[in-house]
Amino acid sequence: MNVLIRADAAVHIGSGHVMRCLTLADELRNRGARVAFICRDFEGNLQKHIASKGYQCYLLPRPENAYSVEGSEYAAWLGASQEEDADATASICNDCIGEYGKIDWLITDHYAIDERWHRRLRPFVRGIMVIDDIANRPHECDILLDQNLYDNAEERYAGLVPTECRLLLGPEYALLRPEFREARERLGERLVRNGNVKRIMVFFGGSDPSNETAKAIRALQMLDRSDIEADIIVGIANPHRTEIEQLCAQAPNLHFHCQVPNMADFMCRADLALGAGGSTTWERCSLGLPTIAVIIAENQAEMTETAARQGLRWNVGWHSRITAAHLREYIHAVVADADTIRQCSYHAYNCTDDVGGVHLVTTVLAKKRQMKYNNGVNATSIIG
Repeated sequence: MNVLIRADAAVHIGSGHVMRCLTLADELRNRGARVAFICRDFEGNLQKHIASKGYQCYLLPRPENAYSVEGSEYAAWLGASQEEDADATASICNDCIGEYGKIDWLITDHYAIDERWHRRLRPFVRGIMVIDDIANRPHECDILLDQNLYDNAEERYAGLVPTECRLLLGPEYALLRPEFREARERLGERLVRNGNVKRIMVFFGGSDPSNETAKAIRALQMLDRSDIEADIIVGIANPHRTEIEQLCAQAPNLHFHCQVPNMADFMCRADLALGAGGSTTWERCSLGLPTIAVIIAENQAEMTETAARQGLRWNVGWHSRITAAHLREYIHAVVADADTIRQCSYHAYNCTDDVGGVHLVTTVLAKKRQMKYNNGVNATSIIG
């Protein structure tokens, strides 16, 4: 099976889209698929990291000037018009077809791509899968995955996907890396915390452009609890990592870490987390880690609010309205409430599936592809 993934990482986008696609890519490769990535050469792209994992990464050229579309923040994230990006992707598809054969699945994880882009790529691929969580535009796809938690999950995509599109919705499809599934299997219900906070983990994503990490460090400094250790984790694309490392050096209980390969271990050791309401949510939930969440992007708002209503986390609101002093007060109140911490950990642990959503997603991809082949749709030779 041949798979191409179109996703971007950048300082202004973050790393979550590429990281969750890497999780899916690993599982597909384990099942015999040949997987490659297509990414725009933005500042903060993860091309080297993708290559280090053994995947070919085709880089689209970096825009000479900032690309913008009036009134559309996400459209600017593509770095080109959809037509230009689609044509460049089609050219890569052509090259791959010449070398490996037909592309079985083209997977997109990008807020700037919609049905116009998908339609231009249809002639080059057997199937299209979309990973999304904002439900704000139409898609021309065969499968849509939204791993987040919403009160009206199915209604959100009504009219935005073809009637025959298979919807994979909710945390049961969360794309968790093997380290999280293995830790959950090994530790089981012991991951439900007892409410006693002795170690806090701070992680605001791979890039953290608004530097919420430094704000959290200052809040912990103001908390003045030398009996509580804190692991401060940043990604390699974080533009503030030097400042953050210097802040951590000011207190012996603050420990700086950059681009850790064992995030699950840090989460298992922690009693409480401070972080953003993005894709790391389901990693924390899978390990029962209670979290004080800050909304740092529009696409996180609805899901963070829903998760808080269901007792999976605390929502302190938008980062622009939260100061270090506000965050310190919130941490102080949570640490003092052991019963609520236990309840939050219990609800978080039980909202994800033991099997792991990545298995479910790859199974659907394999079955749907085989169904198309058996029905004679694009029936050329099957690879893998």
